Amino acid sequence: MMDAEVEGWPGVERLDPQKLIAAFRRRLKLFVAILLLAVTAAILVTARATPLFTATANVTINTRQSTVVDSQAVLSGLTADSSVVDTEVEILKSRHLTERVVDGLKLENDPEFNSDLVQPGPLQMTLGGVAALFGARPDTASARLDAVARQRNKEAVVEAVRARLGIRRVGLTYVMNVSFASENPAKAARIANAYVERYLLEQLETKFDATRQANEWLNVRLGELRGEVQAAEAAVAQYQSANNLLSASGATLTEQEISAYNQQLATVRAQQAEAEARLRTARSQLARGSTGDDVGEALGSQVVQQLRQQRAEVSRRVADLTQRYGPRHPDMLRAQRELADIDGQIQAEIQRLVSNLEAQAQVARERTASMAGSLGTARGTLAANNAASVRLNELQRNAESVRTLYQSFLTRFQETSSQEGLEQSDARIVSRAAIPNAPSSPNIPLNLALGLILGLGLGLAAVVLAEMLDSGLMTGEEVERRLGLPHLGAVPSLSSVAAAAEREEAPADYVLKRPLSAFAEAVRALRTSILYSRTGQAVKVVAVTSALPGEGKSTTCLTLARVSAQSGARVLVVDCDLRRRNLNRMLGFEPETGLLEVLNGKVALEQVVHLDEASGAHVLPLARNSFTPKDVFGSKAMDQLIADLAARYDLVLLDTAPTLAVADTRILAARSDAVIFLARWRKTPEKAIQQSLRLLEQAGAHVAGVALTQVDMNAQARYGYGDAGFYYADYKKYYAT
Repeated sequence: MMDAEVEGWPGVERLDPQKLIAAFRRRLKLFVAILLLAVTAAILVTARATPLFTATANVTINTRQSTVVDSQAVLSGLTADSSVVDTEVEILKSRHLTERVVDGLKLENDPEFNSDLVQPGPLQMTLGGVAALFGARPDTASARLDAVARQRNKEAVVEAVRARLGIRRVGLTYVMNVSFASENPAKAARIANAYVERYLLEQLETKFDATRQANEWLNVRLGELRGEVQAAEAAVAQYQSANNLLSASGATLTEQEISAYNQQLATVRAQQAEAEARLRTARSQLARGSTGDDVGEALGSQVVQQLRQQRAEVSRRVADLTQRYGPRHPDMLRAQRELADIDGQIQAEIQRLVSNLEAQAQVARERTASMAGSLGTARGTLAANNAASVRLNELQRNAESVRTLYQSFLTRFQETSSQEGLEQSDARIVSRAAIPNAPSSPNIPLNLALGLILGLGLGLAAVVLAEMLDSGLMTGEEVERRLGLPHLGAVPSLSSVAAAAEREEAPADYVLKRPLSAFAEAVRALRTSILYSRTGQAVKVVAVTSALPGEGKSTTCLTLARVSAQSGARVLVVDCDLRRRNLNRMLGFEPETGLLEVLNGKVALEQVVHLDEASGAHVLPLARNSFTPKDVFGSKAMDQLIADLAARYDLVLLDTAPTLAVADTRILAARSDAVIFLARWRKTPEKAIQQSLRLLEQAGAHVAGVALTQVDMNAQARYGYGDAGFYYADYKKYYAT
């Protein structure tokens, strides 16, 4: 079905639409048969199909969620990605969801999905028979049967339900169609609604389980962390106690002690300075000759003040006595002694006060020294504590990290606990499935259209396959393209060109009866191609052969001989097929002597040559018992015979045996001027022809070309594009019938 090579593309052949059409017309019956078969099958399937009703529910992914508790959920909601919607579609198709629906609706008890309820399954029958064979008790057999068959039946029901389920995403939206087909419209709607309800429930249960598992894990983890916190805090307290690192108000006891010592030291030092200053002042006043009246302690002493009051009274009395009495007056003397006594008391009191100041100054100095010593000791202790605080800080940091982790887990546990019972589904039902009013299956127009499309596809595939498997030759163009040899002509089938009343006649007789017919003209055209097959060289001895038997060698030889004889040529047909002797049968005689006897020298050539009186052609037949195992055709006698025949006749036709069947043909072909290879139209396999041609080439024969025999001219006129016979309908009117 290829034309010539495409220009500029060597090796690439151009498709010829006419050849494609011709090939299609050639296989039209096959195409129509396949098409009708497919359409009939579609009609039968549609007629026998059980009507199914389809109910559809719509569910959508929630892109917005309400927030009741301001905390992160354990299992986050679905995102609005396209891949998420596709994932949810697959979840709706999942086997797990179907199992939940089957269990929820008890569909394993529905004969529509469980065929074993209508008729016991093969497994049940087999197991029951085996149990009965081995004498098992009915209860035991039933228990074993249930154990083996229950799971299998459940799986079969689930698969049957899944086969009726249809999940489809609506475009690029978040809406998904959940369809279910059933023989009962109400059941279809109920199962479709059960799917979407179970789908939403599965989402909630998944979140419930995730939250519950999270709470359980957090609770266990909190118990572990609580123990870790207690252990860490106990380690800190134990280390503080062991290393005297106890603290209060954020500071250790040693630090607080040092702070107190510093404050007390400052106080005692001030007190010491004050006491020493008062002592120095008092001593300085006394050193300057003061009687001590102006000493600060004396001024503030109640005793000194009382003594001074007494002295003042005594001094007034002395003054009064002085005016009244003389210095020697006893009252006067007594008063003076009393005044001197008071002065002595005052000086003694002042001395006591000064001594008290000295004692206070000494006490202050000793207190300051003691306080400084205590402060130094505390500072030494603090230095040791600071070295121990490095480990304490590490223990405190560890305790703090464990405490922080514990607090975070405790907070999350409280959040997840508050979420229990508040989970929301990530999808919602847009519309529930309604009970369908009309069946959705079988769809008669769709089924017929599919049957038609399938028939067209299968028909075309069958046409292509038949053409690929057809190894026969149909046109002269195929002969030349596939074999690389000239196409010498085509001998039509008599039934395709003769009148109805003459189709049963022998072709060799028909050429004599109808010399101007299309059949006779085809034979003359073949004769012309043979005679001019070798340019510049006369062709007299022609071997006619084929690859296989039954391809018209003898008929072609006899018709060629008669047509040539009618044209005035001296023609001889030699029957070289030792096994068949078809010429004898066609001419209706059985001679006693023939070709082998001539080669053996038993008879002369003239004695065995038979004259075909109807046409004037001569025939050299084979005798009835002419088979011999000797290589008679390779003998010198055969060479001499062929030379004599070529000298006596204008055309010598050798009717040989099939090339693949008999080796004699190759010997004769090598001794001929030309070999005419016959191939039956659309029947002879190309591989057989090629193998035969290789054998002839190896024998040194000159194959002039290939001629097609038994060509159906009516069929060739319809779809033999590329051959002269394709135009037979246009030129057949030129032939006489």
